[in-house]
Amino acid sequence: MATGSFPILFITATRIGDAVLSSGLIKRLHDEIPQASFTIVAGPVAAPLFMEVPNLDEVIVFAKAKDGRHWFDLWRKVRKRRWGLVVDMRGSGVSRFLSAKRRAIYHRPAGPVTHKVLEAARVLRIEDDPAPPHIFTSPSIEAYADELTAGTGPILALAPAANWVGKTWPLERFSQVAIRLLRNRGAALENGRLMVLGGRGEANLGRDLKEVVQRGKLIDIAGKVDLLTAYACLKRARLFIGNDSGTMHLAAAAGIPTLGLFGPSDERHYAPWGETARTVRGARSFEQIQAVDPRLNQEYCHMMDLGVDAVLHAAQQLLADTGEGVPMAQNDA
Repeated sequence: MATGSFPILFITATRIGDAVLSSGLIKRLHDEIPQASFTIVAGPVAAPLFMEVPNLDEVIVFAKAKDGRHWFDLWRKVRKRRWGLVVDMRGSGVSRFLSAKRRAIYHRPAGPVTHKVLEAARVLRIEDDPAPPHIFTSPSIEAYADELTAGTGPILALAPAANWVGKTWPLERFSQVAIRLLRNRGAALENGRLMVLGGRGEANLGRDLKEVVQRGKLIDIAGKVDLLTAYACLKRARLFIGNDSGTMHLAAAAGIPTLGLFGPSDERHYAPWGETARTVRGARSFEQIQAVDPRLNQEYCHMMDLGVDAVLHAAQQLLADTGEGVPMAQNDA
């Protein structure tokens, strides 16, 4: 049990990407309230992101129930405590029925599309100085990441998966970009290494991409490490390329040059956040894609109009913009 005298209940998102994009609020509260302790409520897939938050009392895994009892179950777990602050990024009703000195509740904004990081900033009224995403790790996690990424040559990190086929750029195109960045004579990352990332059900990605690099140049952690270890490994990459996904947002939070591939999602809302983050899409805008798939639920890939050359050019430009020294390890455990 943490010893802080100002208990904060932070209710965050179910999905990894949304949880990462609001994670900077926890860092800001930690920095500005020295006596704060944290209870984090998160969905099952996002909960591991918060296991190393300083002054952590508890991570409550919030799993939806078909009968809707999950909100009542959460209320029973947290109702007996007098909270210094309740931050509810879900905009739920449960936060209004808790004893708290202060409440900060997310409300979906009206008007023009706003980036999720700015939406999060509005919850704490820090729009003028939004909190960039931040994930806490530990010395042991950083040391393990050092072991996993040991070797020579810059690392190209790829995350070819997404939570929906509509957002998934074809794997063979990822392969072509990687070959041209890593193996072509005079390539931007010539003789570099390839890191492949993915979730539990995506362990085959490394096998499918192993021919891209020479033996000993593949760092295959897809489906093999937890989220915090994947995040720590990403800190050691020179460049990340991936679909709009939670892994893309982790890469941007890690501070590495990040290129997000977009199609049926709105980069105004979900672009990777940071000075070294960029996006690229095909010929069609988000609105044009939405016109043919209004609910964005068709089992059809909307990424086919994004060509290899466009992604390669964007990657090369990002490498040029970020210079030679970005980054290696960034240990802030």
